[in-house]
Amino acid sequence: MRELTEVEYDILNAIYFVESFDKILEDVKFPEKIVGDSLKFLITHKFVSAMKWDEKKDAHVRSFIYDSDNMRAFSYIITREGLLAHNSR
Repeated sequence: MRELTEVEYDILNAIYFVESFDKILEDVKFPEKIVGDSLKFLITHKFVSAMKWDEKKDAHVRSFIYDSDNMRAFSYIITREGLLAHNSR
């Protein structure tokens, strides 16, 4: 696996807890397109999980599918693999 880019590292750093896409954009000082593309890469490589709000459970639950054209419809959290990659830097 290649080394994380600065934006990927910053995204992982921002999502130790479930965070919205807008909160990630606020914390990561890169343009929206770059953050979105990097977040999609991290999801594809299982470093990040997309989360959806479940009204019945009154909590976020992992979403096994997400709409990459509507990143704001989901929240995100770092996975175990993401933690290992983030902390190995």
